[in-house]
Amino acid sequence: MKEIVRKVITIHVNGKTYDIPVGTGRYEMPESETLSHTLRDRLGLTGLKIGCDQGACGCCTVIMDGKAVTSCMTLTMDCDGKTITTIEGLADRATGELDGLQQAFLDNCGYQCGFCTPGIIMTAKAFLEEHENPTEEEVREALAGNYCRCGTHYTAVESVMAYVQKRKEERQ
Repeated sequence: MKEIVRKVITIHVNGKTYDIPVGTGRYEMPESETLSHTLRDRLGLTGLKIGCDQGACGCCTVIMDGKAVTSCMTLTMDCDGKTITTIEGLADRATGELDGLQQAFLDNCGYQCGFCTPGIIMTAKAFLEEHENPTEEEVREALAGNYCRCGTHYTAVESVMAYVQKRKEERQ
């Protein structure tokens, strides 16, 4: 009798570990499933949005192992063992207090309809982890892959720069 071997991938999302069975069965994930659909449809993390579903708009950006990635262009199969942070994972797990960058977007009206905002924040968060004191031009370039139909790019940049300034003041 042939033994059936089941494949399971493990991903770490927002501090929780998920073992996801892979296959063609009812409760299994097909190998072709993208990370955006796994996060939204399987794990219920609807903060990330799926805009173009082709990697062009940045709405579905998450942080994977410290780098911003478009989750609609990333197969979940390629995420085995990876650590992923979504917009929901930025807030303090114990208190629920928003991350400083999220708060800066609220304080500076860095959004309009809000559809693109999670992707912009996640892109900015990953960028700021590597660039502590960026110029406005560097922030604009970092956010160039995020598309906002409402035209709030300038307030998003202002929000990021306000956050950078606040961090600078807190360090002094």
